[in-house]
Amino acid sequence: MDITHFKGVIFDLDGTLVDSHWVWSQIDIDFLGKRGFEVPADYTKAVSAMDFRQAAIYTKERFGLKESLEEIRNEWRDMAIWHYANDIEAVKGAPEFVRKLHSRGVKLALATASSRELFEPVLKRHGIFDCFDFFATTEQVERGKGYPDIYLFAAKGLGLSRKDCAVFEDIIEGVNGAKAGGFTVFARLNPLYTADREKIISAAHRCFESFTEL
Repeated sequence: MDITHFKGVIFDLDGTLVDSHWVWSQIDIDFLGKRGFEVPADYTKAVSAMDFRQAAIYTKERFGLKESLEEIRNEWRDMAIWHYANDIEAVKGAPEFVRKLHSRGVKLALATASSRELFEPVLKRHGIFDCFDFFATTEQVERGKGYPDIYLFAAKGLGLSRKDCAVFEDIIEGVNGAKAGGFTVFARLNPLYTADREKIISAAHRCFESFTEL
């Protein structure tokens, strides 16, 4: 499948373009550890498709925290901003792939659960921020990555139809959400999600481990 046949490409950020999941795991450990909790086995995956607001509500209710939603979000944000600006690495081959699509006139959008204060510095640090024509976050749509909302919003922002766009994701929720929206889905087989590997392979139109394959 030739990606250059598409007029637009919509990229997920975390786990697809940048290897940032270790940051969120560490934030979970530090945040809950300060409050006397260990991170439950299902917690990180549960919040991976949520934005800060949704994750704060879920965390506050699950652990019965006294902090306000704003206090929880601010603490997470401050920890995350530093990492996104300083030490999160790109997935191997991703910046080169993005620049190549941009140079060929393919319109690019970002569809992410991360806020602008996170995605902008990490994309700029890897030299690809200016390659994107539109940025969409889950805070701008009604439902999260398990649904097509953010991908449809991103396609609209590019001025393209769903048939003209490919979506790149690494989580099964994102793959299913984009596919439900009528998009062609490329899935990066993230080694963190081995439990969902077969589901992702079955659901996506094409899977890859390295951007060099494309």
